[in-house]
Amino acid sequence: MKRSIQSISGAAVAALCFASAAQAADDTIVIGGAMCQTGVQAPLDTPAVLGAQVAVKYLNDQGGLLGKKVDFINIDGKSDPVTVGNAAVELIDKGADIIMAPCDFDFGGPASREAQEAGLVGISTCASDPLYSSWSLGDKQFTLSMWNTTMGATAADFAFKEKGWRTAYVVTDQFIAYTKSLSKYFIAQFKTNGGEIIFEDTYTNGDNDFSAQLARLRALGKKPDVIFISSYGQDIATIIRALREVGYNAPVLGGDSYDDPALHAALGESLGNDVYFVTHTFMTPEAHPDMKKFIDLYTEMHRAAPDTAFVATGWDTVMLMAEAIKAAGTTDGAAVAKALEDGEFKLLTGELNYGTAEEGHVPDKAAVMVELKGGKPSFLGWRRPETLPAP
Repeated sequence: MKRSIQSISGAAVAALCFASAAQAADDTIVIGGAMCQTGVQAPLDTPAVLGAQVAVKYLNDQGGLLGKKVDFINIDGKSDPVTVGNAAVELIDKGADIIMAPCDFDFGGPASREAQEAGLVGISTCASDPLYSSWSLGDKQFTLSMWNTTMGATAADFAFKEKGWRTAYVVTDQFIAYTKSLSKYFIAQFKTNGGEIIFEDTYTNGDNDFSAQLARLRALGKKPDVIFISSYGQDIATIIRALREVGYNAPVLGGDSYDDPALHAALGESLGNDVYFVTHTFMTPEAHPDMKKFIDLYTEMHRAAPDTAFVATGWDTVMLMAEAIKAAGTTDGAAVAKALEDGEFKLLTGELNYGTAEEGHVPDKAAVMVELKGGKPSFLGWRRPETLPAP
């Protein structure tokens, strides 16, 4: 029987945290972060750092964890895999008990590899490529996120089953594993549902030129019902703008990289319509009964309301770590990994149940659908596909 653990309730925190009248100098549990606060990865990682800071303060305000103070130390990974790996080594050398890794396999994998080498648990805040698994990274490595099997299938089911879109044009940014596998699983599920992919095109992040793709699309002589764009950062806006300017007004669909206020602002009121994306949660109380409490804590600490689901991934990663450490009664990597495998976790980003190491630590998790209207995101609700493509 798996334990069911609440993410933020007073009763759960009381069980998690114990006050200590006097702590020894080393009586601290250290969460080491190699999160990227500069570069292309920053829009995903920086919000998570801010959310993690709120979670750590919350735990300490409740008395700490296992009678110890919780500390969070982040070293900027600078959106460079080598720097991320070096940051993880430095954190481990400084005594980190557990590692928080960036929100991507390419950028976060090096941190988890160093954690595995040191016998520590590493958790990515939102890496979704199935490469972020115990198969690739080791038996103590996890991601908070759903895999792209779920993200892609959710998008495909929304398109075909809910909206009735039967044909799709797919653009795949060749940037990283995430962008490539998200398209792969969308295509697989869309075809399984009975949809037709009228063309699969590619794009290279940073090109800022979509003219060649437009020429190929025009040559088909057929307009799609939906345009699936798997890209990263501001290049998403570049592609959408290019499509709209030449009359391709079909709805645009994508993954969690769209959950970026800067992207919404770049699209603006005129282009930020008929855009849909799959993400981790939504930052209003309608998405989760505990969301208001989190928003209040976040706003009090940072003097601004959270504006992307990635802040919740930071909070949830810290709370997930805390719950597993409490269940294990130790920060020992093997024991914490076992607690993560055995637990059922109720988080702001949805209920989470991990598979075993032999199963890749596959995260069983739902997703959220969001629509942009006039450049503003609106909550469409939680989704859980009945079937998934094989990873």
